[in-house]
Amino acid sequence: MQSQPQATAPSIASAQQAPTPTPAPPQPTAQQQRVRGLIQQVEQAYAQGQAAYRKGKLADAKVDFDRAVDLMLLSGIDIKADSQLQDEFDRIVDGVNALEMEALKQGNGFVPQEEPTPAEVASDVTFEVDPNIVAKARADLATTKSDLPLVVNDYVAAYINFFANTQRGHNTLLHSFQRAGRYRAMIQRVMAEEGVPQDLIYLAVAESGFNPRAIGPRTRSGGRAGGMWQFMPNDKFYGLGRTPYVDERFDPEKSTRAYARYMKFIYSQLGDWYLSMAGYDWGTGRVQQAVQKTGYADYWELYKRHELPTETQNYVPQIVAAIIIANNPTQYGFDDITLDPPLLTDTVTIDYSVDLRLVSDIVDAPVDELTALNPSLLRLVTPPDESFDLHLPAGTATLFGQRIALIPEARRNAWRYHRVAAADTLASVAREFHVSEPELASVNQLRPSDSVQGLEALVVPAAPVAAASVRTLLYTARKGDTLVTISDRFGVSLAQLRRWNKMTGTKVEPGSRLHLAEPSSVPSSATRAHRRAAAPSTGQKASQAAPATSSTRKPAVRSSQKAATSASVAHAPKSNTSSKAAKNAPSSSSRKHAPKPAAHAKTSTQ
Repeated sequence: MQSQPQATAPSIASAQQAPTPTPAPPQPTAQQQRVRGLIQQVEQAYAQGQAAYRKGKLADAKVDFDRAVDLMLLSGIDIKADSQLQDEFDRIVDGVNALEMEALKQGNGFVPQEEPTPAEVASDVTFEVDPNIVAKARADLATTKSDLPLVVNDYVAAYINFFANTQRGHNTLLHSFQRAGRYRAMIQRVMAEEGVPQDLIYLAVAESGFNPRAIGPRTRSGGRAGGMWQFMPNDKFYGLGRTPYVDERFDPEKSTRAYARYMKFIYSQLGDWYLSMAGYDWGTGRVQQAVQKTGYADYWELYKRHELPTETQNYVPQIVAAIIIANNPTQYGFDDITLDPPLLTDTVTIDYSVDLRLVSDIVDAPVDELTALNPSLLRLVTPPDESFDLHLPAGTATLFGQRIALIPEARRNAWRYHRVAAADTLASVAREFHVSEPELASVNQLRPSDSVQGLEALVVPAAPVAAASVRTLLYTARKGDTLVTISDRFGVSLAQLRRWNKMTGTKVEPGSRLHLAEPSSVPSSATRAHRRAAAPSTGQKASQAAPATSSTRKPAVRSSQKAATSASVAHAPKSNTSSKAAKNAPSSSSRKHAPKPAAHAKTSTQ
C-alpha cells in the first residue's frame, strides 16, 4: 500500500518582497561627542584613582579623584541639562565621597588620625561596680539640676567609674568636654528654640565627641554617618543638603537643628527620653517593636531582658554618665577643664562661587582657619549655582564686602588679592602669581612702567584652577616630581612652596609630604586662644596663587582710598524652609526624619 505523503509547510516564494532597510542611526551632535569624550576622560581619571587607592597610595588617589570631578565641574557644560553627564557626575561623586570618607576615618595622610569618641573607648567596659561609686553618684544626683529624668544604677555607675577613674576614659571625655566649648552656646540656643531638653547636648559625647567632621563606621548599606550628630548621607528627611561642594551634615548649626527636631519627633512617638535616646541609636520602629513584644515601655526593663543590641545597651548609660559628670565636674576630677572658646564668626550669604584662597587674601586669615569655620564646605570654592552661608573670622564681614567688590563676580573663583609689600613691583608680583606683567597692569588700570608703591593692593587676574578638596592641603611627592612641576600642577608659585615647606632649590624626595597652602598658625584645639574679634592687620601676605589669563579691568587699591569701592554684605537671614514634615517620616529607621533647619543668622556665635 502506497503511503500518503506527509503534510509539509507551504513553500516559500522565490521572489519575496525586499525588507525595508533599517535607517542609519543619527550621527551624534558635536555636543554629544564632547560629552562622550569628557566621560571617557573622567572614567580614566577615576580608574587611576581606584587603582592607586587599592595600592594604598591615598595621596595619589585623591589627586586623581579630584581631577575626575574637576573635569566635569570645569568643562563648561551644564551638567544638570545633560542626563548622561548628570548620571556620570552622580556616580563618580558618590564613589569618590565613599572612598574619601573611608580614608578620612583611617587617617589617610590628608588629616591626622581622628580621636575616638568616649563611646568608642568605653565599648569594652566591664560591669564590676564599686558600691561606693553608686552611692556617691546617687548622692550627687540629689543636687543635680537636669531637664532629663536622670537615674543612677549599676550600668550608669560603671561608666561613671570608667570616665572618672581610668586615664583613658578620663582623657577622652575631657577632650570631648573641651571641644564642646566651641559649640555649647549655639547648641543650647537651638535646643531652646526647638523645645527639647538642654542635656540632650551630651548625645554628642557618644556620637562624635563634639567633632563636626566625625565620620562613622560603614553600615550594611555601604554608607557612613557623618557630622557631630552622625546623620547618614543622601537621606532627604533631615533637610540637610549634600552636593559635590557642600555636605550640611558637617554644618554644626544646621545639623544640630536637624538633630533637635528629630529627637522631638522620636519623643512624640515613644513618650520617654530614655527610649528616645535608644531610638536615635537603634531606630524608632525597632524600639517600638521591643516595647510591643515585652509590654514594657521602659528602657531599663528592655535592657535587663536583653531586648536591645549591645551598642544600644551601652549607648544610653554612657550618655547618662556623661550628663552626671558634666553637672558635677569637680566631684569626678574634671575641675581642670579649659573649654575651647566659642567660635565667634561673621556670616555673609553669597550666591556666587568664591575661592577660599581669595577669601584668605582679603580677610588675612589662613586657609586652614577658613576651612575650620566652614566645615560643611567640601572643596576650596563655594558652590557656583546656589547660595552659601560663608563664615568669616569675627569682625571681618565689612572688610570682605569692601574688597570682594574689587573682583568681578565671574572671576571670584580664580582671581587673587595681593597686598603690596615694600619691595614689590609689577614684574615681581606677576612672576609670583604666574601672570603676564601687561595683563596685571591692565586689570589694575596701570601702565607696565608704573610703580606699585603707594598702592595698598593689586587685583591679580589668575586663571581658574581645579576646585580642590579642602582636605587636599598636603601632597605626597611622587617619583619624578620637582617643586617646579608641583607648583605648576596645583597653581601655586615656586616661592610659596619653598616658604610653606621651608625648602630651597627644586628637588624633592619621593614620599615627602608638602603643604599646598600656607600652614595654619592656629594652635591645637585644647590650647587655642580666643579667635580674633576685630579686622586683621593689613601686612600679611597672600597665601596661594594660580596662573593667569583675563582682561577684565579692575582698579588697583590705592592706600589713600582704602578700597573705596564697597559691596553690600547680606545681613538679613534667609527665610526658613523645610522639607518633609517630621510627622510624615517613617518610624522604622533612625536619623532620617528632621525637617530642614532655618538658615544661620548673619552674625553668630557657633
